[in-house]
Amino acid sequence: MIKIFSRNKNIHKKLKLRLQNTIKDKTLTYASETWILTKRDRKQINIFERKVYKRILWPVNDNEKENWRILSNTKISAMVKTPTVTETIRLNRLRWFGNLQRMEENRIPKKKYYIYMNLETTSLRGRPRNRWQDEMREDERSC
Repeated sequence: MIKIFSRNKNIHKKLKLRLQNTIKDKTLTYASETWILTKRDRKQINIFERKVYKRILWPVNDNEKENWRILSNTKISAMVKTPTVTETIRLNRLRWFGNLQRMEENRIPKKKYYIYMNLETTSLRGRPRNRWQDEMREDERSC
């Protein structure tokens, strides 16, 4: 679907960007409050997002040199002016954490959170995997 509307020259770029942002906000970040992203995951998501924006914005005609050039990532982010998908995921996670802290103690999500926090397990060999709490601490530091 993205390919159909992103390559169509009859649709204005602003409309394409609005459609892409709607798809991104609703589909790509569904249930992202509970995701644990690794560096590789973040990189892949950012690559996908830039690829979609490059497809929508197309190469630009450079009148001085009389040729077409592809937009750089910095120029694309300046044109789009919306938070990236990874920033949206981080904000969703922080919003969910705030909701979790305000919940009453007898609610199931809050009980599950505290059970998970106090769970004593044996650790596997190697580097420990990222946990949701670790992601939350990192998100709090970045704010």
